[in-house]
Amino acid sequence: MPSVFSSPFWSNLFSSDLAIDLGTASVLVQTRQAGRVVIYEPSIVALNARTKEVEAVGDEAKQLLGRTPQGVYTVRPLRDGMIYEVDAAEKMLGAFIHKARPHRSWSRTRIVVSIPPMAHQVARRAMRQVCYDAKASEVFLVDQTMVAAMGAGIPINEKRGCMIVDIGGGTTDVAVISFNGKVFADSIGIAGDEMDEAIHRYILEKYNLLISPTAAEQVKWGLGSAYPTPTDRTLTIAGQDQFEGLPRTLTLTEAEIREALAEPVSAILGLVRKALNDTPPQLAADLVDRGICLTGGGSKIQGLDLRISKETHLPCYRAENPETAVVRGTAMLLQDIPFLRRIQIRD
Repeated sequence: MPSVFSSPFWSNLFSSDLAIDLGTASVLVQTRQAGRVVIYEPSIVALNARTKEVEAVGDEAKQLLGRTPQGVYTVRPLRDGMIYEVDAAEKMLGAFIHKARPHRSWSRTRIVVSIPPMAHQVARRAMRQVCYDAKASEVFLVDQTMVAAMGAGIPINEKRGCMIVDIGGGTTDVAVISFNGKVFADSIGIAGDEMDEAIHRYILEKYNLLISPTAAEQVKWGLGSAYPTPTDRTLTIAGQDQFEGLPRTLTLTEAEIREALAEPVSAILGLVRKALNDTPPQLAADLVDRGICLTGGGSKIQGLDLRISKETHLPCYRAENPETAVVRGTAMLLQDIPFLRRIQIRD
């Protein structure tokens, strides 16, 4: 006789399924119960230097960057979409899971995590172990580009090809997908974080002004573009003069920041062209109709879709709410566990 606890009601009551986009720049968590994103915070954790306990995580930890009191330090545990500080990643993920389900410490937690398509076996095992150490009862790893396409509303089960370009914080991942599988997949370690670095270097080299990572990110969103726009935006920032060591302000223009971003944008375009070159002709023809879909926070740079369209002669569009496409697609898999088990990435 089956247990009463195997019924759907008890299964839902004693489970807390989570879809997680554990990115280099941000962590996004969506719960099956809530059906929406409940956490969207920076992938940063502040730890006590003596006890290694979590002092702050996410938004609170980001506010401490450059301002940490004695005995506290901040860590970004992921690089290029992969874990490189395992202990810190475990503590950060555990804190986010607790925030996502504060009253369910007694329940089972099934976790689905999206990972970059080129993640190697050691990285996959580290990601899986971090989830289990954070008290997950079952862990599934899924391909980031596949779930990004799903989150963007693209039917990946069709035999027609589609191209997804997911620009996150640490990596840009490109895939051509057809019939629930990838025909082409590749990644580069150039994305949103490298754009911030490019802006930082440009301002330092041209104006001898040191700015914070937060300021570089503000400039990226305030002035960043990949193609000339009708506007002539400007933005004033503050930093530290490299030679005098004194605070100083600087007014920047959109054209300057487009110049600063030229190298990372060109690298992303190069990856897109490589994908098109390696795509079979039959599927390449499908892209003429279906176009190229951009997802990820980095895709929000103004004019990037137009620049790609101009250089590839293909339609290019940005998904609705592109920064949450990956976690939305990941959460969709929680509604179809047999399909999830079929497409999960195994070691």
